[in-house]
Amino acid sequence: MKLVLAYSGGLDTSYCAKYLSKEKGFEVHAVSVNTGGFSREEIATIEEKALQLGASSYTSIDAVQTFYDTVVKYLIFGNVLKNNTYPLSVSAERIVQAIEIVTYAKSVGAKYIAHGSTGAGNDQVRFDMIFQIIAPEIEIITPIRDNTLSREAEIEYLKQNGVDYSWENAKYSINRGLWGTSVGGEETLTSQKPLPDSAYPSQLQKKDPSEVILTFDKGELVAIDRQKGSPVANIIKLEALASKYAIGRDIHVGDTIIGIKGRVGFEAPASLIIIKAHHLLEKHTLSKWQQFQKEQLGNFYGMLLHEGNYLDEVMRNIEVFLTDTQRNVSGDVFVTLHPYRFELNGISSENDLMNASFGSYGEINKGWSADDAKGFIKILSNSGKIYNHVNKN
Repeated sequence: MKLVLAYSGGLDTSYCAKYLSKEKGFEVHAVSVNTGGFSREEIATIEEKALQLGASSYTSIDAVQTFYDTVVKYLIFGNVLKNNTYPLSVSAERIVQAIEIVTYAKSVGAKYIAHGSTGAGNDQVRFDMIFQIIAPEIEIITPIRDNTLSREAEIEYLKQNGVDYSWENAKYSINRGLWGTSVGGEETLTSQKPLPDSAYPSQLQKKDPSEVILTFDKGELVAIDRQKGSPVANIIKLEALASKYAIGRDIHVGDTIIGIKGRVGFEAPASLIIIKAHHLLEKHTLSKWQQFQKEQLGNFYGMLLHEGNYLDEVMRNIEVFLTDTQRNVSGDVFVTLHPYRFELNGISSENDLMNASFGSYGEINKGWSADDAKGFIKILSNSGKIYNHVNKN
C-alpha cells in the first residue's frame, strides 16, 4: 500500500513515519517541500531521519520560486497583513506545500496520503482541502488527529521503538520560510505573556543605522542598493540585512479557521519592510480609488489564502486585478534600518503623482482659479444642505 507522507522531520511527522510503516504496513514515501529556510545540510538530515524511521524513500521538492510566483508576489501586490500585523508567513507556505505533495502523490500512483496535523489547528484544513480538491480519489490518513495524541505520547511511542531524538530540548517551535519565521512557545498559549528576546532566531547584531534603497518594477522588488537580482534573491538578501537589526518581531492574534482564537509569534523583517515600502510607493503612483479597491481585495485574498481556499477561482480573478494595478508601481523607496525598527524616508518614481504641474497640496494652485474652487465646494456641499433642510437639523 503506497502512501505519501508530508514530512517535515518534526515530532508529529516522525511519529507518522514510524507508526504508518511499522503498525499499519504502509509503504511510506516521505516528501518535504522547501518553501525557503532549509539548507542542503538540513535537507540531508531530514532525509536521514525519514529513512531511519522506516520510510521507503525520501524526496525533497524545491518550491521556493513556485512559492514566490504563485503566492508571495500577490501578497506583496495586495500589501497583505492579516489583522494589520501578520504577513501570512507559514499559512501561505502550507498551500504550496500541499499542492506539491498531492501532485507528487498522483505522479507515483499513491492511493493514500498522510500529514501530521492535529485536530485543533489550521493546517489540517489547508492540507485536507487541497488534497480533496486535487485528488478526491486519494484517501487521507491523519494519525495524530484521529488518535488525539499528545506530544508526550508520541515521544514515548518513538522511544519504545528505538527512536530517541531530543524533542524535549525544543522549547520553542520554529518554522522558517522565504516569507518569514513563526515562533511558538508556552507564552503564545497565553493572552498576556510576550516572547522573550531569546525565543527569536535572529538576535541584535548591528546598532548603527544604515540606509537601503529598494527598487521596484511593476510591484516586484528587482534591486537592492542599485544591485539587480531576482525578487527571490532580493527577499533573501534583505532578510539577511534586516535580521541583524532584529527587525520584524511581533505576535499575531487571530481567528483560526475552526473558530478559536490563536496567538503566534513571528520574525519577518524582509516581508514587513517590502510590504510597507511597496505600499508607500503605491500611495504615490496609484489613484485614490485604485488604492481603495486594492485594500478590499487584498484583504479578501489574504483571508481566503489563510483559510485554505487558494484553489477557488475567485483567487485567480483577484490575482489578475492585483497584477493590473502594478503597471505604474515602479521606482525607488528609501529605507533606514534601526535596531528593532525601520523608517520609510520617501520615494523616487517617474510615475509619482505628486510631480503633476497642477499645484502642490496646501500651496498655490496652477490649474484652477479661486472662483473655480468656490464653485466646486458649493456644488459638493449640496447633498449635505438638502439632507439638513429636509430633516430640519
